[in-house]
Amino acid sequence: MAAAQEEAAAAPPGGAENDATETEEAPQGGSESDATAMAATAEYSWPQLRFDRPPRRLYHFARQFRSSTSSGSNSGGENFLKGVKWSPDGSSFLTSSDDNSLRLFYLPEEAYSAAEPVAEAAVGGEDSYGAFLQVNEGEPVYDFCWYPCMSLSDPATCVFATTSRDHPIHLWDATSGELRCTYRAYDAMDEITAALSISFNSTGSKLFAGYNKAIRVFDVHRPGRDFDQYSLLKGGEGPTGIISSISFSPQNGMLAVGSYSQTTAVYAESNMEPLYVLHGQIGGVTQVLFSKDGNYLYTGGRKDPYILCWDIRNTVDIVYKLYRSADTTNQRIYFDIEPCGRHLATGGQDGMVHVYDLQGGQWVTGFQAAADTVNGFSFHPYLPFAVTSSGHRRFGMQDEFEDELNLAGDENSCSVWMFSSSQEA
Repeated sequence: MAAAQEEAAAAPPGGAENDATETEEAPQGGSESDATAMAATAEYSWPQLRFDRPPRRLYHFARQFRSSTSSGSNSGGENFLKGVKWSPDGSSFLTSSDDNSLRLFYLPEEAYSAAEPVAEAAVGGEDSYGAFLQVNEGEPVYDFCWYPCMSLSDPATCVFATTSRDHPIHLWDATSGELRCTYRAYDAMDEITAALSISFNSTGSKLFAGYNKAIRVFDVHRPGRDFDQYSLLKGGEGPTGIISSISFSPQNGMLAVGSYSQTTAVYAESNMEPLYVLHGQIGGVTQVLFSKDGNYLYTGGRKDPYILCWDIRNTVDIVYKLYRSADTTNQRIYFDIEPCGRHLATGGQDGMVHVYDLQGGQWVTGFQAAADTVNGFSFHPYLPFAVTSSGHRRFGMQDEFEDELNLAGDENSCSVWMFSSSQEA
């Protein structure tokens, strides 16, 4: 790390963009402050969400996603959201949309005040507020993720990573929108090859990137083209297609890798030795997610109506299946597990959010979040909030310029929801 800082100090001002981004200081992970924060998190009492009451829509955003201001070709009603994720510290959330842009929204201070509850947001009018910043990629965004040690109190950690078509992995500053650095992989022709999925490991020291039948691992502290590469076809087993999703176990040093070949594989993070290969998804796997205790793995697929639950201590059979409406859409539909680990929530193409009890896989409740496909759902890391994103690709004639005017207020939109909590008086 010291060498990287020395190179950054020696770099001439106003140099080439590639040189600047390669020597820019990357975030530091695994520090003493991070260990203290993790200990405090372990002692924190997570809010017990109540799902016997429908959540309230606190904030709503739609208009700023209707017109494109980026370099992408999509505009007007053709733009749609593709996912949303809360930051690890809960201060903000990040959206990805089809106009090749990512928008960051901070949670207003009034949302933290219990003395003056926020009124329910109206649907169909003006947005609750505008995005704090917008980052534009030159090509469609394949995946994005937050730095896991991100904290607004430490600006050096306020970053997120993106990967897009024909581009290297970009690390963006979440406070300024500037490009911090890049992580570049090259193919046999010495041309840049784009990652299809990305994820930081739990400590934030490594950045794992999924490619076709391979994983490349970058040292977060060393931007540039240095990486370790692992083939996922050892012994003729493992994913045989594009790696679509990566998830790290919070407890036992494992990572799960999903692929569009309808398989999920579990590896040891330390040496990428294969441990299990899971078969059972009808469509290509689009998301993998470990439970909070690391004993269970949840997988979802494209055009597959079921999220599968696997016990990684006994992977012979599927534990149970969780239904969601996803039979006919090509859209990637994200799901999430609440901070205390008891419930899982997922969207669907019917605009509903379904909540399941993970102890037995029973359906708990559902609520209408949008009038079109709810493709993103993310629980707040420590407050009784959640955020949803909705939208899907619409096909129409080129001269239908009024398309965006025909969209309802709860289509191609993003909403912040507040659940009732057992801690409430």
